[in-house]
Amino acid sequence: MTGPPRLRRVVGLAGLTAIAVNGVIGSGIFVLPATVAGLLGPASPLAYVVAALVTALVVLCFAEAGSLFEETGGPYLYARAAFGDFAGFVVGWMFLLSRLAAAAAIANVFAAYLGHFGRWAGTGPGRLAAITGVLVLFAAVNVAGVRYGSWTVNLLTVAKLLPLFVLVAAGLASASAVPSFGPVPSLGALQQATLLLIFAFGGFENACVPSEEAREPRRHLPIALVTAVVLSTALYVSIQAVAQAAVPALAQEGAPLAAAGRVLLGPPGAALITLGAVVSTGGSLSALVLVGPRILYAFGRAGQMPALLGRVHPRFRTPHVAVVVVAVLVWAAAALGTFAQLAAVSAIARLTFSAATCLAVPVLRRKLADRPRGLTVPGGDAVPAAAVLLSLWLLAGITREQALAGAAALLVGVALFFAARRGRRGT
Repeated sequence: MTGPPRLRRVVGLAGLTAIAVNGVIGSGIFVLPATVAGLLGPASPLAYVVAALVTALVVLCFAEAGSLFEETGGPYLYARAAFGDFAGFVVGWMFLLSRLAAAAAIANVFAAYLGHFGRWAGTGPGRLAAITGVLVLFAAVNVAGVRYGSWTVNLLTVAKLLPLFVLVAAGLASASAVPSFGPVPSLGALQQATLLLIFAFGGFENACVPSEEAREPRRHLPIALVTAVVLSTALYVSIQAVAQAAVPALAQEGAPLAAAGRVLLGPPGAALITLGAVVSTGGSLSALVLVGPRILYAFGRAGQMPALLGRVHPRFRTPHVAVVVVAVLVWAAAALGTFAQLAAVSAIARLTFSAATCLAVPVLRRKLADRPRGLTVPGGDAVPAAAVLLSLWLLAGITREQALAGAAALLVGVALFFAARRGRRGT
């Protein structure tokens, strides 16, 4: 007698690493250098270092927690195992919200950069058509099979990195683009810039979610996460330094890396970076459309959302219903929100579920002491505690409007939990 269809384990170390790198290096690096330059001036690279430090501590916690599990769910699974169903659902909800907001923000940047090649794609109905087309494409790929979704992520990861490496190499080779660093900025400005960069450094956690479809996730996941953060940090600091050196008025540029490419490589350089932005944002969308549905699938399978979301396609072995639902939700958010609004929501949600994961690590060490793991972070509880404190420091710097948006999102998650529990009792 055969049971219901199950997900397939087909994603290896290269695939997990590509999902993590693709999640981190997305749209943020193509637009945020100008914003950070406006806040910090020549000292901008310092904000990347601080953001990288916060991210590295959080990554170590995710790596240890992830090495304990082989099921789908990521932060939702860790919080649920550590603190129970309610905490797990709320953390999973904030994680899902961050994926939806990030995907919608990236979809807007995708359309904006595509508009450089065809103005029809940048505004109005053309913008919606571009967003619709790319989401339909990636949804279809991810319904067809996780292997195809992973291959797409791998290909687009390589394609997105090449133009950025070319820009950095051109900047370092140019005598007129020697990086210089200014005085240490005020703590408030550094806090605001770092909070924004949390959006640019986030996305590594995407690799934690499809563990049920990964080969040897306990061993491979820590390697993939650490590799993604080290590579991203080196690339981000280099890009910011080179772009500021090449374009002194970087804060006034709407497409800062394209402007740097134009200075360093002429019009072909601007076109190359613009094309790189289209590929990069498309690649990040492909990863988010792969990962986001797995959270809904985990909710549905656990009975915390409609069971329909936990269905697996009998032929393709993918959570096909969840894929379609995520694509529709991302489309709606992209159509209604701006990049800045969506990026802020994503950053706040990310800090919330990241802090929860760090808090879960000491609890999971005690609860799952007998379970094999691929990594134990040294230093006892010091690393999780430091990661939580730094996350709270960044959350303390949010604006009143951002705090209200985050609180509203949290309350929606609480309401959904109790509505789902009432529905289960009714049946």
